[in-house]
Formats: sequence, C-alpha cells, structure tokens
Amino acid sequence: MIIYIDGKYLPEALAKVSVFDHGLLYGDGVFEGIRAYKGRIFRLKEHLDRLYDSAKTLDITPPITKEELTEAICETMRRNKLTDAYIRPIITRGIGDLGLDPRKCSKASVIVICVTWGAMYGDLYEKGLKAITVSVRRNAAESLPPNVKSLNYLNNILAKIEANYKGGDEAIFFDTNGYVAEGSGDNLYIIKNGEILTPYTLNNLRGITRMVVKELAESLGITFREQNLGYFDLYTADELICTGTAAEVAPITWVDGRVIGSGKPGPITRQLMAGFKTVTDREGYPISEEVARKKAAAVKKPAKSAGAKKAVSRKK
Repeated sequence: MIIYIDGKYLPEALAKVSVFDHGLLYGDGVFEGIRAYKGRIFRLKEHLDRLYDSAKTLDITPPITKEELTEAICETMRRNKLTDAYIRPIITRGIGDLGLDPRKCSKASVIVICVTWGAMYGDLYEKGLKAITVSVRRNAAESLPPNVKSLNYLNNILAKIEANYKGGDEAIFFDTNGYVAEGSGDNLYIIKNGEILTPYTLNNLRGITRMVVKELAESLGITFREQNLGYFDLYTADELICTGTAAEVAPITWVDGRVIGSGKPGPITRQLMAGFKTVTDREGYPISEEVARKKAAAVKKPAKSAGAKKAVSRKK
C-alpha cells in the first residue's frame, strides 16, 4: 500500500508520523471518509469543503490547497491501482511538543490513505441492523461541535463499545437535551406515514450521504423533514435508516428489542438504497489523469457566442 504524507508517496512500512504530532497526542486534527466507485471519487468537492471547514473551525491552516489535495488523492489511488476504494484524507495540527498550545506546531501535516473496502455491513443490507440506544450522550454542540469531523472520536468509540457489549450492530446517540442525535458513525432517519424525518444537524454531522438522501427524497416526491425526535419516534417508526460514506444506505430493523415496522427493510428504504447506487454509478471526480485533463479542459474552454456562430455560418 502506498500512502501520501506531506508531499511524499511512501510504502506503508515507511509511512510514519512523529510521536510529537498533536494529531497523535491530542486528537488535534480533522479527517474525511470518501468513497470511490468505478474510477470516480464520489462527491469529492463536498468532502473537501467539509474537511477545510473543519480545519478552519479548529484554526488549523492546511499546508496545501484543495486542488493540490485533490491531485494527491487521485495519485494515491493511481499508485495503489484502485478504482473502488475508501479514502481517508487527514490534516493534523503537526509536530509540536508535549504541551497543549497549538502555537508550538509550526506546520500542519497532510496524510492520504486509500484502501479497498466493500459493503460495510455485509448481508445486513438485506436483513437489517440491530441498534442499541446508548447511555453515552453526543458531545454538546457548545463544547465540541459534532459538525467538526475531528480526530478525537472517543465519544463515538464509547458509544460503539456500549453497543458491542449489548449486542448491537450500531449505537444510537441522544444529545444532552434528550433528543436523537445520530449513530456512532452515521446519520439517522425515521420513516413514518410516508415521510422521512431526521434530526437537525446542530447535534450531528452534516453528512454528505445525508445530502444525497435528501436529493433522492425530493426526486421521488417524498417529504424530507428535520425535527426533534425521541425514543417514541424510534420505537414506532415504520422504517429506520442510517447512512454514511462507509455505511452507505443501511436499514435498521430492530432497536432495543423492538422490531421496526415489518422487521425487514421497507419500501422507502429500498427505493433510497437503489437510488443511491444509481447516483454513485453515474457521478464522481475521475481518477484517471487523461479523463481529468479532458474534463478540466472542457470546463476552461469558452463557449462560442451566438453571434460568433452566425458569423462562422455566413463565412461558409
């Protein structure tokens, strides 16, 4: 495996960070999870926009531009001969000392990892996941905003540990106000009476897959609405879904011992799963250098005006 670190493409065994990097010492950094399908990187711009917004919130200055990171991601994919992959770009605070002060870190560090990763939940896309509502509360937005996709994932890990011990495939977080927030690594949606209901994004990540689900719902004529949700809404849902870059669109058919709906992935869930596959099959930023150059050239090439076209026609 070839990994990108600060301008170099290194074999996995040589891809190392300093023990004084604040990303390691304090979880001081940000990351993204991105998917590539059939030689195209899905929603790359949206992911990088979120990555750089997360960095800005933490007052981290990325040492490279979005365009340079785009090329680093594509080149890492090419060097690993991957067309379908899970991509992890990381920006850490960089090397400092054992103190907390971020001013001691003179330059941020950038890492790109690309790995082969199939369906995260295997055959559970047909059976449905079991979910556990956990006692761990989602980080309060006024303490550590859930919309910062930071390297500090201990809150999520504690939730996942509890779900593991209680026999769940996924954890369901509530926030400090008692409202449903999200899963340990994905957004949540309740389907009730033909409508899709989902929590406000103040207490959970503004997911890229969440954006796609909203677009799909609109194209299918299904109401997509944000509102506060509680235990009652979870247990009485007709269908329940979680989504994320790694999870894609996955059904939840059991929560805390309660069977959700029919106990099988419901009709709207299946529509969204099929729609998501269609979108990922046709969209994406090309990994191929040649295709990327042609695409860039097409964007830069000015279109002929109507007047110019008429002039050419008269000349002929």
